[in-house]
Amino acid sequence: MFPLQKRCRWLLATAAVLLIAVIGFVGSLFHAAKGGVPVLNYHQINDTEKNALTVNTEQFEAQMKYLSENGYTAITPADMLDAWENGTKLPEKPVVITFDDGYLDNYNHAFPVLEKYQLKATIFLISDYVNTYPNYLTWSDVQDMQQSGLIDFESHTLSHEELTKAPDLDEAKHQLTGSKQAIEWNLGKQVNFIAYPCGEYNDDIEQATKDAGYRAAFTVNYGLAEPGEDPFILDRVPIFGSNSHTLLRFKLRLTLAPLFAPLNKIKMDLRKDHPALASFIFVP
Repeated sequence: MFPLQKRCRWLLATAAVLLIAVIGFVGSLFHAAKGGVPVLNYHQINDTEKNALTVNTEQFEAQMKYLSENGYTAITPADMLDAWENGTKLPEKPVVITFDDGYLDNYNHAFPVLEKYQLKATIFLISDYVNTYPNYLTWSDVQDMQQSGLIDFESHTLSHEELTKAPDLDEAKHQLTGSKQAIEWNLGKQVNFIAYPCGEYNDDIEQATKDAGYRAAFTVNYGLAEPGEDPFILDRVPIFGSNSHTLLRFKLRLTLAPLFAPLNKIKMDLRKDHPALASFIFVP
């Protein structure tokens, strides 16, 4: 056999082994994530802001339409925890839709779309901002959405202070308990869930969140929320962090989260000391 033929065969064999290894690795990621639930994380929905936190109304509707037409069932965080803790059955393709902060456009733009497709969602409120700033919800808006039966309201602290940077632990506890009490008082419902501001937490904050009476807490770490993991550091699928919120990007982040989540973690870790190397890692 000629040397060139041997080399070609060796290259083909090596490529085949690598392909099999990659397929096996990707398969293991999806198998490990079996039973995980995508928790979508939005902020603003409008047609005026052009920033990484904002999805325009047309794109948001396209995303909700995709969920509705492709067999997804929107559930609440309570539905998800009930299934994990008590064995209640989840739908075949569950998804949790969440919004952080409580912007007025959640009422003006997102809510009509959610009503149109009859999709449940959860809004994590910065309770001190309600009825205070013109671009945030009023309690009347909140009550109107709650009465629809589609929108649940939970906590995002009193004033969006990053809890790990609070002056002391007592202030962090005040942020946790004060917001919970304010929402419960205004809406006459129990608040069981919180989204950490900026996704920041540590062991002390996690314990304080448990002590405040919350059932679970959400970060902004990219990944599926999975049964068996610590319920006070649940991952979400951020639908932000880019100025191009296309339907394709949404589909990739939603359906391929088990693949892209670990790549995103590597990318974030590399950004600190090796930004050039991090730029080579593709995450939609």
